[in-house]
Amino acid sequence: MRLEISGVSHCYDQVEALRDINLTIEPGEIVALIGPSGCGKSTLLSIIGGLLQPGKGQITANGPVPDGCLNPLTYVFQDFALLPWRSVAGNISLVLEDHKLSKAERTARIDEVLEQTGLSDFRNAYPKQLSGGMKQRVGIARALAVRPAVLLMDEPLSALDAQTRILLLDEFSALFARTGMTAVYVTHNLNEAVRLAHRVVALRRRPGTIKEIHTIDVPIDQRHEGDPLMVAHETSLWELIRDEAIAADKELENVV
Repeated sequence: MRLEISGVSHCYDQVEALRDINLTIEPGEIVALIGPSGCGKSTLLSIIGGLLQPGKGQITANGPVPDGCLNPLTYVFQDFALLPWRSVAGNISLVLEDHKLSKAERTARIDEVLEQTGLSDFRNAYPKQLSGGMKQRVGIARALAVRPAVLLMDEPLSALDAQTRILLLDEFSALFARTGMTAVYVTHNLNEAVRLAHRVVALRRRPGTIKEIHTIDVPIDQRHEGDPLMVAHETSLWELIRDEAIAADKELENVV
């Protein structure tokens, strides 16, 4: 499914968050949104996902969705948002229960995503028994259970320790390469953007506008931690946003 973002602008009261964003996201493409704090990355993701209506402009979705798709646009958040009284399988089942699926169909979908995310042996475990990385795997499995056309990911690894983040980056990379899904990935971490995205969209500080779109022409499953080419891409991105990131951090410090 192709997403077309046309002339999107948005204000919060008197604060202009986004101005005239134009971007097309092709089927099977992973696009990362980066930029200084407060540049409107999460606002843009919320508009794409329909959680927020833009002040101006529109989002258009065109093209087919995957077979069995129950929710074309599906979120994965930084907060795992798991129900503590439900097991891993029960938390995944939650997103399927309002749809007209038989018990056998629900079970088949749960089995499928547990296998995809390496959670098959943990189907009966409860959130309190899981590490942060495992909880986020459950969040990913829950999102995949509805077979989305586009996965919307808002800093999904930011609450995790460095070792777990690297492990999940490898898993995300394999997942994207295997499924060919479309995703929009918001992050402050340039390493994540370089490891996972076909294109990295750098936004200027508020009001957020597109400063540059950086293309990475290396298959996602061939990118590795510490690879010199990936380090070079990461360095280029930092040089692109560094001055504005420093200015935005000083602005936040002054507010505090």
